[in-house]
Amino acid sequence: MKFRIARHTRDLNRMIDFYGRILGLKVLGQFKNHESYDGVFLGVPGADWHLEFTVSDYPPLHQADDDDLLVFYAASVDEFTALKNKFIANRIKNVAPKNPYWAKNGITFEDPDGFRIVISLTIS
Repeated sequence: MKFRIARHTRDLNRMIDFYGRILGLKVLGQFKNHESYDGVFLGVPGADWHLEFTVSDYPPLHQADDDDLLVFYAASVDEFTALKNKFIANRIKNVAPKNPYWAKNGITFEDPDGFRIVISLTIS
C-alpha cells in the first residue's frame, strides 16, 4: 500500500521550509495552477509514503487539534538528537503533548499551521 497525507495550507513556502529544511524531507514533486491549486509532495525518496501540501484561493477551514499528530520515528538516538537540536536551533519550541504516551516516548513540535508532529525513537 502506498500512502499520502494531503492537507491544504495558507503558506506553501513555510511548509516546504519546515518539512524540508528542518525535518529533512525532500521535494518529490510540485505542481502549479492545477485547477487553481499549487502543491508540493514531500517525503523520503523511495519510500511508499509522502506528504502533500496545497494552496489555492480558498483558505483552509480546518484547525489543528492537540491529538492530530504526524509521528516520525528516528532511526537512532543520534538522529533523534540531531532532529531535536535542529528544531531548537530554529527556535521551534517543543510543546507538551496531550497524550502522555508521547511525553515519555518522543518530543512534540508544531508545524507552521499549528498541527503537531512527534519525533520518537519507539515504534509502537
